[in-house]
Parts: sequence; C-alpha cells; structure tokens
Amino acid sequence: MNQMTRLSTPAPSMPDPDQCWAAVLRRDRTMDGHFVSCVATTGIYCKPSCPARHPRRENMTFLPDPAAARAAGFRACLRCRPDETGRDRQAVAAAIALIEAAEESPRLEAIAAHVGYAPHHFHRLFKRETGQTPAAYARTLRADRLKTALDAGGSVTAAIYEAGYGAPSRAYADAATHLGMTPSAWRAGGRGVTIRWRTIDSSLGPMLIAATEKGLCRISFDEGEAALRDRFPQADLRPADAALDRLAAAVVALVDDPTGAPDLPVDVGGTAFQQAVWSALRAIPAGQTRSYGQIAAAIGRPGAVRAAGTACGDNALAVLIPCHRVLRSDGTAGGYAWGVERKQALLAREKRK
Repeated sequence: MNQMTRLSTPAPSMPDPDQCWAAVLRRDRTMDGHFVSCVATTGIYCKPSCPARHPRRENMTFLPDPAAARAAGFRACLRCRPDETGRDRQAVAAAIALIEAAEESPRLEAIAAHVGYAPHHFHRLFKRETGQTPAAYARTLRADRLKTALDAGGSVTAAIYEAGYGAPSRAYADAATHLGMTPSAWRAGGRGVTIRWRTIDSSLGPMLIAATEKGLCRISFDEGEAALRDRFPQADLRPADAALDRLAAAVVALVDDPTGAPDLPVDVGGTAFQQAVWSALRAIPAGQTRSYGQIAAAIGRPGAVRAAGTACGDNALAVLIPCHRVLRSDGTAGGYAWGVERKQALLAREKRK
C-alpha cells in the first residue's frame, strides 16, 4: 500500500443539488466519489449508487465527500460503505500506473497485491471504473506502444520487442484487434487494407460510412471520399457492397433513434486512454449526459479532464460511440465535431423516447 500513498489524485467536482438527486434516483455508479448524500432523518451518508430505499428529497443534503459528511455529524452507511469509494479510485489509479510502468504486462495477482485487494474483487472493480479488465487495458496499451514504434520507423521486429511483446505472434494477434491490420500494414499507412465506403442521407444531413472487413472504421457527417483518403492514404478504397449497405442502414436508423444500441462490428484503433474513454461513452445510458470530468473520473483518471475531452473529439464513429452525451461542467453543450446543432438534436431525440 506504500505505492498508493504517493499518488495525488484530484477530487472530482461536485454537481449541483438537482444533478445529485437525479444521480441518487438512478443509483448512478459513475457518480460515486463525486459527492455523498446525507439523510437528516437517519443521520447517515451514502454514495449515489447505494441500493437502499430512497429517502424523501426534503430530507436530503449533498456534501462533497465523506470527510465533510462526518464533520457535519453524519455516519457512514453500512450497506454501501461510501468511505471505500475514494480508496477504490486510488487503487485503480495505482494499478494503471503499475501497468504503464511495467516492461511486461503484470499478472492480475501481482496488480491486486500491489494495491492491497483480492484478485477477483479488484478485477471487477477495475472493469467497473475503466470499462476494461486489467489484462485488456495492458493489451491496448501495448498495442498503442507498437503503433507508436511503427510510426517512428525502423524494422517491424524491433518495434514489436520495443513495445514489450515477448514474441511476434502475440503482436500480430493483438494487432488484429487493436490496429485493425497487421503491423506491417499499419506502418505502410494501411497499404493492403480494403475499405468499403459510401455516403448516405440521414435526417441530420449526409453521412460517410466506411468499414474494413473487420467492422466500421469511420462514421461522420459532411465528409466524402477525399476526407476518407486523407485518413487512410494507402488503403484500397472501394464502393459499398451489400454488407456495408446493411451497416449504413443501421447507422441511419440510429441517427433517427439514438436510444438504440445496435451490436455493430467496429474497427477503430486508439490509445489505451482513448479506448477507455470510448468504452465509458458507450456505457452512458441513452437520455442521460455526463461531464468531461465525470468521464475522466469514470476511467480512473479524474485529473485528465482535458485529455478526456480530446479523446471524445477523436471519436471516429459518430452516434455509435455517443460523444454527444458529454456536456461541459456547467451543463452547456460544448463542442461537437459535427456541429453543436446536431449534438442538441441527438440529445433531444433521446429525451423524447
């Protein structure tokens, strides 16, 4: 536990009382650690996701953290154990630091021992906080290092070992998942990879839909072949086939009803941080929103608010990865790669359902 004490994790900002009450009503786990709810009639304080029966609104007070609640005379709920939330987030941050510093991916048992948790419990905790298991996070991080090494030039073999792989076979297996192509093809700017594409009209304007054999690699508004070629300069771009037409129809339907959650195949590379942010975005229930700070906290990086916003902006799959559900801390829409008007329209459609 000594490694944890040196971490400095900024506390997430506290929402306003109405947002706090809404989070309590939906038992929102992503808001745990942002505030505690104090019940005047019982004298206890809870985290937002507490499974106990909801008290009356007029008996509720919201405070920023357990220390403030104890100072006000409240005691911790024995059911939801709100004092453990901060420790859980700190443990996840320590585990991420360990994974990122290791030359080879550490085993779950070693990670759990490092932060003082039982392996099976920490496995669930890490996935709840980041959207990925520790092993998946390590694989994504390693694949990102491989991508960086390939972009820097030099031999593919050297890049594989520099990224931390013990054997080329593991690198090629991971590349199929995280890069969407072999390491050699990635280094060549997508040479040898076939991407089928088309534009299609939607109720919010023309859309570009593109996919590799593995899945969707680009969904955007107001783009065409030139933009796609800029992104994949060495790929073999081909017109849509029947399979892509089916994917395009499902995407257009999602624009009309963004509350849907179609199980569509995707092929988007990204850093470990980006993958975690995108997983957190897909975990936001339709009709709800989060702030950039809440997304950063949800993946165990509460101090990386600006980076979380950048990762949202790097989202290559409009609507399918719902970055439109993220607002500024003051509740305003903020930016959106395809126009704030579209963002507001998507949110309005979700709230009507």
